[in-house]
Amino acid sequence: MNFARQFTKRLRANLNAVLRSQADLLPKDVNLLVAVSGGQDSLCLASLLRMQKVKFNWNLIIAHCDHQWRGDSSVNASHVAKIAKEWETNFCLRTAASPLKSEASAREWRYAMLVEMAKLNECAYIVTGHTRSDRVETLLYNLMRGSGADGLASLTWRRSLTDEIDLVRPLLNVSRYETAGFCLENQIPVWEDSTNRNLDYQRNRIRLETIPYLQAHFNPQLENAIAQTSELLHEDVIYLEQQASHFFEENIAVIWDDQAPCLHRQRLQEQPLALQRRIVRQFLSRYLIHQVNFEDVEKFLKLLDAQNRSQSAPFKGNISAFVEHPWILLRK
Repeated sequence: MNFARQFTKRLRANLNAVLRSQADLLPKDVNLLVAVSGGQDSLCLASLLRMQKVKFNWNLIIAHCDHQWRGDSSVNASHVAKIAKEWETNFCLRTAASPLKSEASAREWRYAMLVEMAKLNECAYIVTGHTRSDRVETLLYNLMRGSGADGLASLTWRRSLTDEIDLVRPLLNVSRYETAGFCLENQIPVWEDSTNRNLDYQRNRIRLETIPYLQAHFNPQLENAIAQTSELLHEDVIYLEQQASHFFEENIAVIWDDQAPCLHRQRLQEQPLALQRRIVRQFLSRYLIHQVNFEDVEKFLKLLDAQNRSQSAPFKGNISAFVEHPWILLRK
């Protein structure tokens, strides 16, 4: 074995193993929109897919989103465009009309642009370079915000962005150390984003300070341990969501009405609390215009033991839940 190419061989074998074990993750004969920031993870991903594109008959399109956060963001975009040209790969760029103000707004805009570029290029798959390291950061970040199992397992191999487009993360069992080694071996010029070391961003502080501290003082194999926890939680979430969906599919405990959708109070009470919460979240998510949170669910569940004609405090949009025995209904 050529020791100097260890990362390349390992990551190519890893990608093949992932695609074999999850046959529908990235099928053959499709267009792939590859999100590339210019950093080591996304360039490693794009290069790996390029190495395998003949085998799987993929058509690759490299996509870059310029958030205009930094003064050198346009140079960053040009760097990615240059690599795409050298690799003889199609390139798409979207530039924000003005600098985005927060991580959340940047993320929302970025995914909207990726979906737009995927539709333009007839891509059913958007592929990102999220790694095991990102998975660990996400779990810790969401844990400190008080997230439940859904938030702790939120970085998954695949999720739907629209009815026609899926987001796929094929490097979730690869570390950031390995992507750096791959880029070094293959002499891929990595763009160094100065904001990645700015401790004003909470995720940077987790990556640069919290995780190294936990590895040094608690568990050197922290990444593997937490990534495993995330994977286990993800499977639990899938099962519980499926069980909650049965409550609606059986069509015995819900009445859908544009004016007043209802849940059967007694039948909801018969479910374990974990399922009650998921059933209520699924129910509210179909009707409320905002993203349903823990407080919304608990507000609704308080009506399970309330007197007839009771009502909840209003949700956003001036919508409340009312007890009209045996139902709990929503209406303005």
